[in-house]
Amino acid sequence: MADPLLKVDGLQAWYGESHILHGVGIEVHEGEVVTLLGRNGAGKTTTLRAIMGLVGRRSGSIRFEGQELVAARSDRIARAGIALCPEERGIFASLDVTENLLLPPVVRPGGLSLDEIYALFPNLKERARSPGTRLSGGEQQMLAIARILRTGAKLLMLDEPTEGLAPVIVQQIGRTIREIKQRGFTILLVEQNFRFAQTVADRHYVMEHGRVVDAVNNAEMAGAMGRLHEYLGV
Repeated sequence: MADPLLKVDGLQAWYGESHILHGVGIEVHEGEVVTLLGRNGAGKTTTLRAIMGLVGRRSGSIRFEGQELVAARSDRIARAGIALCPEERGIFASLDVTENLLLPPVVRPGGLSLDEIYALFPNLKERARSPGTRLSGGEQQMLAIARILRTGAKLLMLDEPTEGLAPVIVQQIGRTIREIKQRGFTILLVEQNFRFAQTVADRHYVMEHGRVVDAVNNAEMAGAMGRLHEYLGV
C-alpha cells in the first residue's frame, strides 16, 4: 500500500497545563474518508486542532505528504494542503454567502471554482446574496464545508458536521461527503453518530481519554457493534 497522506504518531497535546492527547496515532490514505469516533471529551476535536497547529503545545509526529509538520505554524500547515471546518462553522455575519466563500485564500491548485461549488450546493447559489447568519443550520454547515473546497486543500478535516441538524439535512451532508470523496478529496471526520459515520467512511478510529483505543474497517462494523456500544455508550 502507498504511504499514507497523513500519518500521526505519538501525538501529545496540551491546553495550558492540561494534558489532553496522550500518544495519538492515526493514518489517512489519499482518497479515504476516515472518522474519529468517541464520547464528548475523548480528544477528537483536539486531535484535529493539534494537526492544524491550533493547540498551545504539542509533540510527536504529524507527517503530511511525507513532510513533518509538528513544529509548523498553522498558516504553513494550511498552505501545505490541510483545511479545518470547525464545529462552530465560523460564518461571518457581515458577509453574504458569496463573500464568505471567497474569503479564504487559495493555497494551492486543485480547489473547486465558485461555479463548481454552486453546482455541488445549489441551495447556496439560491442564497448567494443572503447574509451568512440568515441561513438555516444545514445551509451554514454546507457553506462552512464549501468554503474550504475553494482553497486547494487536499485533506479536509470536518468537526461534527451533523451536530444538531435534522435527519433530512444529515442525509444531505452524507451525500455531500460522498460526492467530495468522488472528486478526489481526502476527509478526516469527527463524529459521535457512528450510524452516520458508517454511511460515509472507509475506516474508523475510536478515542477514549485522549488515546486511540480501537480501529475498525467499515466492512467490519457489523461485527464490532458490541465494542462500539461500550465505547460510545449508545
